[in-house]
Amino acid sequence: MTRIDQYKTRFLLSQISTLITAGAIALTPGAGNAQAAQTAKAPFGPSNPFYAESTLPFHAPPFDKIKDSDYQPAIEAGIAQNLEEIRVIADNPAEPTFENTIVAMEKSGQLATRVMDVFNGVTAANINPVLQKVQDEVAPKLAALQDGIYLNAKLFKRVSDIYEKRHSLNLDAESLRLVEYDYQQFVLAGANLSDADKAQLKKLNEEEANLTTAFISKLLAATKDAAFVSKDKSALAGLTDAEVAAAADAAKGRKVEGYVLPMQNTTQQPDLQSLANRDTRQAIFKTSWDRAERGGDNDTRATIARLAQLRAQKAKLLGFPNYAAWRLTDQMAKTPEAALKFMDALVPASTAKAEGEGKDIQALIDAQKGGFKLEPWDWDFYSEQVRKAKYDLDESEIKPYFELNNVLHNGVFYAAQMLYGITFKQRTDIPVYDPDVQVYEVFDADGKPLALWYCDYFKRDNKNGGAWMDVFVGQSKLLGTLPVVYNVANFAKPVAGEPALLSFSDVTTMFHEFGHGLHGMFADTTYPSLSGTAVPRDFVEFPSQFNEHWASYPAVFNNFAKHYKTGAPMPAELAAKIKKAETFNQGYMLTELLAAAELDMQWHTLPADAPIENPDTFETAALSKTHLALSTVPPRYRSSYFMHIWGNGYQAGYYAYLWCEMLDDDAFQWFEDHGGLTRANGDRFRQMILSRGNTEDLAKAYAAWMGAEPGIGPMLKDRGLEPAAK
Repeated sequence: MTRIDQYKTRFLLSQISTLITAGAIALTPGAGNAQAAQTAKAPFGPSNPFYAESTLPFHAPPFDKIKDSDYQPAIEAGIAQNLEEIRVIADNPAEPTFENTIVAMEKSGQLATRVMDVFNGVTAANINPVLQKVQDEVAPKLAALQDGIYLNAKLFKRVSDIYEKRHSLNLDAESLRLVEYDYQQFVLAGANLSDADKAQLKKLNEEEANLTTAFISKLLAATKDAAFVSKDKSALAGLTDAEVAAAADAAKGRKVEGYVLPMQNTTQQPDLQSLANRDTRQAIFKTSWDRAERGGDNDTRATIARLAQLRAQKAKLLGFPNYAAWRLTDQMAKTPEAALKFMDALVPASTAKAEGEGKDIQALIDAQKGGFKLEPWDWDFYSEQVRKAKYDLDESEIKPYFELNNVLHNGVFYAAQMLYGITFKQRTDIPVYDPDVQVYEVFDADGKPLALWYCDYFKRDNKNGGAWMDVFVGQSKLLGTLPVVYNVANFAKPVAGEPALLSFSDVTTMFHEFGHGLHGMFADTTYPSLSGTAVPRDFVEFPSQFNEHWASYPAVFNNFAKHYKTGAPMPAELAAKIKKAETFNQGYMLTELLAAAELDMQWHTLPADAPIENPDTFETAALSKTHLALSTVPPRYRSSYFMHIWGNGYQAGYYAYLWCEMLDDDAFQWFEDHGGLTRANGDRFRQMILSRGNTEDLAKAYAAWMGAEPGIGPMLKDRGLEPAAK
């Protein structure tokens, strides 16, 4: 997942109402709040580390100098500076030109971008009460910044004048793309509205920003509170000794007695695969299922119901029938109807396969004389047994071959070197925001510095769930900056002295997020607004999902799948089992993703005159309507804890993961048809896709690289649902 396009523009414009995407924790009375109050009053001047560009390599953030109290004054100064820069551009008495308007906007907002890049990174991965307080206070101010730019009539008039005469300006292709992109973004943001409607839009934007921040805060607190806690070690039967020790460490960290299994921000929880005690599994599933629906301060239902309603109202104000129609205008799919048609085509094969998988699991339960009907909290535990029976595959047998650092160096880095010729050198002299973070300098094939890359892989209670990529510094030839990219994940942290052993799913996550990283590192554009991963939602996951394929590619897999103690390669028969099992449980996995994506689209195709919805009732009806109401296959995210669509900028866009899967499976088939893992293939992919950012129409760029339009055949084949169409 990437969050870069939420604010990586030259003046923080793109979807600023979802800009505050970091996790949050509830503030408690006392010293924490007093400290936050003092933070807000800190002055901004040369002593603030954001006052000037960092002097570290690549302008990397000086985390050794940044204090919590530095953020808010820098953000507020950045907002004020950005608005003044925009005023000067808008009030320029000279005739509008590409240079004095479009390029000037590209150069504006550098202080705001500098601090927000860092602030969003830290609050997503290392939040505390002080920073949460800052988030709450700056969210409406950032929303107002968006309105102060996009709804500036004089500025839009200049942009519009340039747009109308763009073909006579002799612009290069990227500059022409920027003019058309800017004009479209202004129109989508309401620049053509009347003054009265603009005033109404500003109110809606401010409320959306506040509700988004409130949702994030409530959800992180709810997820933390929902952790499974037990004093009885036998309740954890089935976990490894290391996992039990980690649960004990988690309990100590929270100052509670016994064992703690923290929740991840998904419906199903990883430990359900191993836990033998059915009561424990049921308790974990149910606390995950209703984490944000328990009443009280952390219940999110009223928040999301209002968010959905005001988004629909905003879309109507902007001239669209629903929020999804507005949102998808600049995406590859273009319309919600196209996205729904794509998803609907996947449902029959997906649910049929899932129902068959459920019958196999029920047969196993019956054979073991379990005496109960399959429930969602049983699926992972028994499907793992079915997998072992079908493929003789044991997760505990696999993990010793996937030690994190070895996977990183001899898998993730190795594949990138083979494809693109890049190399990596660890930097221990670059300050970090947490001791778990590692930093690497990345060098291009010719030895020139290319990027700086950070990785933060282990779970913390104050870190958002899931995994993502973003940047501390974006690439731009205009601004003379090279990319500073980071990947974040939530792998279980081992106890001191023990290795971090990964599941193959974790391995795939590393390759996925590094695919986003490559998209950012290979950015080679002039304008920051079009750089790197600042692309449509239904394209941004394509490079990352494509990169997952190399995790199981034999030449790469054999280079990293080695026992952490002996260094012995994974036995061929065990590797073959992993490969054979790749299509196992794919009906379930695709169905849970489709259910979440359809839920998202159903929420965001509500008309403006729809009443406030009851989230539970709405969710049940939406799943039934889309033929995805399978009792044993719950959606990957319920509405009440669907961070992607209420807090992370994926509203009306969660389908993008599946859309991009269509693109990536087609793309990997192209690689296989043209020689696989070769520098020639990698360099061509880098030149035509990874380096281009949003400098051209991406549907056309993909077709030019691929030589054809994408289809769902390779996607279904890859999941083992049906053969690819020819």
